[in-house]
Amino acid sequence: MVYDICPVVDFQMIMFHYVYVIQSQKNKEMYVGYTTNLVNRLKEHNQGLNFSTKSARPWRLVYYEACLNVNDAKRREKYLKTSQGHRLLKSRLKDYLYPQKKNLI
Repeated sequence: MVYDICPVVDFQMIMFHYVYVIQSQKNKEMYVGYTTNLVNRLKEHNQGLNFSTKSARPWRLVYYEACLNVNDAKRREKYLKTSQGHRLLKSRLKDYLYPQKKNLI
């Protein structure tokens, strides 16, 4: 039971707002957005229901953050779409975006 894990917070009553980054498997383009249902939103992107991402399908989830407040999620999304936010994402996803061969010695 969830209560046994954390008696202070009832996780079933919390609604998270997700800021997410998806990457096109077609052209490696990145897209930043926010939603309350991450699984359904990714399905919508891959079904072509979003005009902005329709032409670069299929998409893969590469990063997300969870916020308790919708305004925090919107603010974070807006920030990640700036040039400074892009630099932060490149730094956070460095190993994913720029994999290096491991030294086998």
